[in-house]
Amino acid sequence: MEKQRTIQKSISLTGIGLHTGNHSTITFHPAPANYGYKFIRTDIKNAPEIPALVDYVVDLSRGTTLGIRDVKVHTVEHVLAALAGLRVDNCKIELSANEPPVFDGSSIDYVNSILQAGFQELDAEREYFYIDETIDYKNEDKHVEIVALPLEDYRLTVMIDYFNPALGSQHTGLFDFEKEFVDEFAPARTFCFLNEVEMLYQAGLIKGGSIDSAMVIIDKEVETNEMQNLQQMLHLDSEPFVGDNGYLNNKPLRFKNEPARHKLLDLIGDLTLIGVPIKAQILAARPGHASNFEFSKLVRAAYLNKKQKDRILPHKNKKILFNIEEIMNFLPHRYPFLLVDRVIDFNQETNQIIGLKNVTMNEEFFLGHFPGKPVMPGVLILEALAQAGGLMMFQLIQDPESKLALFSSINNARFKKPVVPGDQLVLDVTLVRSKFGIFNFHGIAWVDGEIATEAYLQAAVINR
Repeated sequence: MEKQRTIQKSISLTGIGLHTGNHSTITFHPAPANYGYKFIRTDIKNAPEIPALVDYVVDLSRGTTLGIRDVKVHTVEHVLAALAGLRVDNCKIELSANEPPVFDGSSIDYVNSILQAGFQELDAEREYFYIDETIDYKNEDKHVEIVALPLEDYRLTVMIDYFNPALGSQHTGLFDFEKEFVDEFAPARTFCFLNEVEMLYQAGLIKGGSIDSAMVIIDKEVETNEMQNLQQMLHLDSEPFVGDNGYLNNKPLRFKNEPARHKLLDLIGDLTLIGVPIKAQILAARPGHASNFEFSKLVRAAYLNKKQKDRILPHKNKKILFNIEEIMNFLPHRYPFLLVDRVIDFNQETNQIIGLKNVTMNEEFFLGHFPGKPVMPGVLILEALAQAGGLMMFQLIQDPESKLALFSSINNARFKKPVVPGDQLVLDVTLVRSKFGIFNFHGIAWVDGEIATEAYLQAAVINR
């Protein structure tokens, strides 16, 4: 199995942010296994951390911005692309301002620094999310589509076409990170169209932009006074000019399809927000940060759903933690109202418990609850979840034998699938919070890997 890795030593770079224009120093630090990527704002009291996950995306205006409360980090995609492209799993990223330096508009400066820092293998296996069925995102209004197809590898193909003759259609593909990423994609620079520059400037963006940090595509006729304005907006020493290669100041391309390669680079960075490296073939038509984000949300949701199923499905091979006799030592319930048969998992770090309830035709309630088509009453499924939560509570409090747990509320209960004789309920309960003897749980009752019932439950602990 592959091992996770981080960098071997800390390394810093200093520059100016593309959109904010703020000068900043970014420092990459080694991080422990399963840390992931986190941005730390060292210029703010208590140095708040912002995880690089879709849950923390707060803005997508010409870049991906992460935030927590009122603390933000702008334009993180080039940094994240460098880390992901070099297969760095864990890294602490300190910033002295609210945006990483843009440098030349690519990821190559970051890549070179990380290579200089070197790599350190960690004593933990690298986890992959193997996409086993198609995940498809479409935005028909913007002609955008991103698809993930099952593949035992990670490959990306990108096509761009902005219906603009100045750029035309381009496509590119990355099929081997080890061989292609550093030389073929990390140096690809960001770009914009000439007619966008003033709009971006007026919107308070590209304050740190210059002809050295982006390629400007000539897509319209330019008047003399416009060139003077461009000189100011792009912080140029002299008036820019329209060259014959289609780019402002005749800026030479590093690759014939450099814009498409940069879009692929952005996609790599944005897909790190899933929170786990993936194995899939990614096909993207006209991707951008907003679509990358929406697609990443779909993939992360699929990953979390699979992770949860993986936790509850292999229960037949799991050791019994509490059998029925031990359960009765904790719970005051007895036949016919004892609705947990066994407990197979209890994680004290995450405060999660998994219990089982075998539903048979011999249950008393089937005599009167739809006897011609027996269905387990939903309120009893909620009771079973509450009993599993109660078993967890009694592991967390002192003198449990002297206490009782009483239901105090049920919220957002949803019944998605009928439970019938022969089913086995997997009672998956997580403690959300506890305070002053009040415990709040999130409970899911699974049947054959599908959610049958879900609810938020609250219980109070009292003396017997």
